[in-house]
Amino acid sequence: MKLGVVFPQTEIGTDPVVIRDFAQAVEQLGYDHLMIYDHVLGANLASRPGWKGFFTHKDMFHEPLVLFAYLAGHTRRLGLVTGIVILPQRQTALVAKQAAEVDVLSGGRLRLGVGVGWNEVEYVALGKDFHTRGVQMAEQVRVLRALWTQESVTFRGRWHQIEDAGINPLPVQRPIPIWMGGTADVVLRRIARLADGWFPSTGPAVEAQRALLTRLREYIRARGRGQGEVGLEPRVSVAQGGPEE
Repeated sequence: MKLGVVFPQTEIGTDPVVIRDFAQAVEQLGYDHLMIYDHVLGANLASRPGWKGFFTHKDMFHEPLVLFAYLAGHTRRLGLVTGIVILPQRQTALVAKQAAEVDVLSGGRLRLGVGVGWNEVEYVALGKDFHTRGVQMAEQVRVLRALWTQESVTFRGRWHQIEDAGINPLPVQRPIPIWMGGTADVVLRRIARLADGWFPSTGPAVEAQRALLTRLREYIRARGRGQGEVGLEPRVSVAQGGPEE
């Protein structure tokens, strides 16, 4: 078992010294990794009466890969985990390049958690299709792994056309581990097919988590993969109780 800490995106502020000190404290306390959430844009509720969402334009979010490039130089062994980057609203080749750079600068400490997100406002602003984001991401994963492991790639898909081209430098890890978040059945099937691990996000309901995990294990077996090939990283909030809970 490995233990990590969630980076306090909305609380930590913008002082780079505070951010550095937080990451170094996590490392010095013996935790294995630091995990970060992702949002590029937040919606202004003043112009959207009745809009439902977890975060708004008033909630601060540091950009994960840029931040990890900074923290790579201020830590030595701490794993750097995105949990998750909203992959379909980003250009795949650019994500491959940025992730590879973080992996190089950190000496192979990046784990890329990806997901489809929930905020259509972001997709529209970034010029991406919200309604095909799931199938897009499946293709993106194939492209990422190709770009991370081959000096030159030719790929012809529905959303990607690469003709004999590649990124340089390649990452230390070839490929960088890709984890996925989400609990919908289609997501569990995608994880069993494509992912190196799963971030469940069901909260403290133990029975609900157990049912999802049982289903995921069935899908993993059906794909001919071993259970050890797909990692698991649930989250526990200290706000939900004391040490016993």
